[in-house]
Amino acid sequence: MAVTLREVAAAAGVSIKTVSNVINGYAYISDATRAAVDAAIAELGYQPNLSARGLRSGRTGVISLVIPDLKNPYFAELADSVMREAAKHEVAVFIQQSGGDRDRELAILRGPQMRMADGILFSVAGLGQEDAALVDVPTPIVLLGERIFHGPADHVTMMNVAASRAATEHLLSLGRRRIVALGAHPGEVVGSAGLRLAGYREALEAAGVEYRDELVLEAGEWRRVDGARAVRTFLETGFDVDGVVAFNDSLAFGAMRAIEDRGFRIPDDVAVIGFDDLDETRYSIPTLSSIEPGRDDIAETAVRLLLARIGGDTTPFQEHEAPFRLVARESTAR
Repeated sequence: MAVTLREVAAAAGVSIKTVSNVINGYAYISDATRAAVDAAIAELGYQPNLSARGLRSGRTGVISLVIPDLKNPYFAELADSVMREAAKHEVAVFIQQSGGDRDRELAILRGPQMRMADGILFSVAGLGQEDAALVDVPTPIVLLGERIFHGPADHVTMMNVAASRAATEHLLSLGRRRIVALGAHPGEVVGSAGLRLAGYREALEAAGVEYRDELVLEAGEWRRVDGARAVRTFLETGFDVDGVVAFNDSLAFGAMRAIEDRGFRIPDDVAVIGFDDLDETRYSIPTLSSIEPGRDDIAETAVRLLLARIGGDTTPFQEHEAPFRLVARESTAR
């Protein structure tokens, strides 16, 4: 016999309504109550009748995750975190790729696919702050990333400036003074590259180290090949460098290859730190120091906020910055 809500409620010591609220992602449930209900669900093996629930509620039980590109390792790992978090609430995730293109992002927002989802987690890459009004759509939406702040939706992002500053301070604490910033986008202020460059600059200024334009390397795309190309070209100029702050791990991996190809040792001659703490950082040679940007916190918070909006929450929109953690490994070992 199928387990009922009544049986879950009895096992958890709560009302049937409370069990329903937990299952549907209602925001105003204490952590203790949520944990008790989750434990009862797991113990009893409760499986909701999604078809019946959809007919009653008019909901699909599906949310959409819009990301720039699954080939980017960060977004692949973010998608995994979102799907695992959504599964806790028995919600499926429909993933769409925008390519980071503004027109494509608008087409997705306005397209018929949105009718397939109860809500949208939207990692903006092509739209900008000036486009904030365009994401005011009827479907509940939570914005991810660094392109639109204080828009007409909840917003979840990472502490880009503070985290990049911490990465740079880490190299400075090792006595490094000729530190490259890898991954700049000229003229960008709002966006990952602009914010991480600001953090790099803050760290240098606080340490009394001169900021030098020639140590800021551009990389239009943040792939390994872009990091390797930029650093290889830089080293051929003969500039002396003893540290690299890469704006993502893929750039860092490319930089490490270019540095070693020139006969330098990591970290003895050049210390390297990345950003994103991809799973691969633990297996590269040497292992890569990186910033863990709070990916699981981003996924948990974004899913929770979205499900609350789907459930009718009308409280003021929230801005959430996930806490980061600096993970030191062999590429910056003393």
